[in-house]
Amino acid sequence: MSEEKRYQSLEKELQSYKKSLARAADAIMDQEVSSFPIFVVHQHSVDIGILMVDREEVAGKWSVNASTLEEFVTKQIIQTDKLEQFKSIYKDPKENICLFVLSELGARFVFLPRV
Repeated sequence: MSEEKRYQSLEKELQSYKKSLARAADAIMDQEVSSFPIFVVHQHSVDIGILMVDREEVAGKWSVNASTLEEFVTKQIIQTDKLEQFKSIYKDPKENICLFVLSELGARFVFLPRV
C-alpha cells in the first residue's frame, strides 16, 4: 500500500475521533498544559500520555492517548537537540491535529486537518 493510501486509510479510520481529539487539544492548550498537543495512535499498549480512546471499547482499529511535546522530550522520543526542528514542522493546532502513529510499519508524525 502506498504512503498516500495509508494516510487516506488512517484519516478515514480516525474521522469519528476528530471532534474529541480537537476538544482535547483545545483543553490542553486552554489549560496551558502545552502549546503542542500530540495524540499517540496505536494498536498495542504504550507508556505515554493518557488513554482517550480504547480500541476494544469502540470496536475500532486504533487506541488514542493524549500527550504533549514536553512529555515526548521527557521520555526522549524527541531529543532535546531536535526540539526546535520539530517545532518548525509542527502545524497550527487550531487547524490540525498532530498524531504520532505507531504501527507495524514503525512510528511517524502525521498532521490531520481538523475539518
